[in-house]
Amino acid sequence: MTILDKIIAHKKTEVFNARQSTSISELENSPMFSRTCLSLKNNLLNSDSGIISEFKRKSPSLGWIHEHADVVNVTSGYSAAGASGISILTDSKFFGGTVQDLTNARPNVHCPILRKDFVIDEYQLYEAKAMGADVILLIAAALTVEQTLKLAEKAHELGLEVLLEVHNAEELAHANDSVDMLGVNNRNLKTFEQSIHTSFDLAAQIPDKFVKVSESGISSVETVNELREIGYRGFLMGENFMKEDHPDEALSLFIKKLRPNL
Repeated sequence: MTILDKIIAHKKTEVFNARQSTSISELENSPMFSRTCLSLKNNLLNSDSGIISEFKRKSPSLGWIHEHADVVNVTSGYSAAGASGISILTDSKFFGGTVQDLTNARPNVHCPILRKDFVIDEYQLYEAKAMGADVILLIAAALTVEQTLKLAEKAHELGLEVLLEVHNAEELAHANDSVDMLGVNNRNLKTFEQSIHTSFDLAAQIPDKFVKVSESGISSVETVNELREIGYRGFLMGENFMKEDHPDEALSLFIKKLRPNL
């Protein structure tokens, strides 16, 4: 089994257990379910940086990155520093996150929040809305084309935006009219090997109707500028900030370095 296979197998069990403990109707009645979601798509189109800063404690490839990071302190700091959006990992087993992380972060964050997880079931969309997310991630490598369409349409029905993640040209077939942003993951989720060249190779093949986002492996202002020149408007960065003692300060410094070049 690949790492992705193991993650998806565990996720199926996790979703089944969640359904048993909390019904969809209970999620619909939660305090944040009725809130109007913020638009990450619009933020990226109008941002002078496009940085989506990520809160991530660990990863399968690196292990613990920032084990004891406080989600409220980091994400509120990200928001104050000028992040266009914030990504929060809610997978516990492989990434050290929790659903409660996003719920706790929401009141102190004034930009859109992406629920970063492995979505395989509509139930997770209701969860995302109930915890205060604005955007959900759909990973092409974990879904069929039909599943992607069904989940994207349901997300829009709930008022959530959709970031579709691909890693190669074949996965672009998962794109549909309910996708708001198309992200290129520079990391192969089956091997966890990483190359920024993936974003450069796929840029011209992504239809212009999608807001283009480059994910993972971005660590320099020069790379962001080069990606922007070929059409990318979003830049999802996690490890580059989370490896620092103060991730929010690292983001603030990065944006200050970036702005003179815009």
